Amino acid sequence: MTVSRPARPASRTRRPRTADDRRTEIVLRASELFDDVGYHLTSMDDIARAVGLAKPTLYHYFPSKDSILLAIHEEFISILLGRQRQRLERDDRDVSDLLLDVMVDICDLMRTHRGYVRVFFEHHRELPDASRREALAARDAYFDSVRGLFERGRTEGLVTGDPMLSSMALFGMCNWAYQWYDPRGTLTSLDVARYFHRVLLHGVGATPSRP
Repeated sequence: MTVSRPARPASRTRRPRTADDRRTEIVLRASELFDDVGYHLTSMDDIARAVGLAKPTLYHYFPSKDSILLAIHEEFISILLGRQRQRLERDDRDVSDLLLDVMVDICDLMRTHRGYVRVFFEHHRELPDASRREALAARDAYFDSVRGLFERGRTEGLVTGDPMLSSMALFGMCNWAYQWYDPRGTLTSLDVARYFHRVLLHGVGATPSRP
């Protein structure tokens, strides 16, 4: 009696890793090291070990630690700017909803790109001069787009106050939440964004009861 063997499942063809895949992995692992150990205490040897590369191979992808730092900044701000520009091109919702979207974007990056957040906010001064100018220009473009929402809201009578100071207040709340926010805790990043949004637009003062 001949026993037939079950057919072997067809092998899955794995897509070869590209140079872009490897660069993405390097940037991700480096951001985690910068967050855990600190930018200045992390060496190229540490990054090479984290991604399983020989150090000369790592230099093939990034010539210096500064260049990795720049890649982190570029990716982080491109995410924020890209989402903001898409909204402003197609979204006709009121300013309050658009400001909430901005705050959700920033707060949610504490969950999805946690290693990037600390690097972006604390280590932009370590960028080379030419790269720093480009990074600051992108930051300024993002800030101006948010300030523009406050200016539009004031024109439409939906918000009051100085657009510059209001923008600074928004970023002051959201940008530094990574110092205390724990994604494993009871608060989601959306909870944090919604609370900040309520404080920004309505404050924390109790409304006196009417007789």
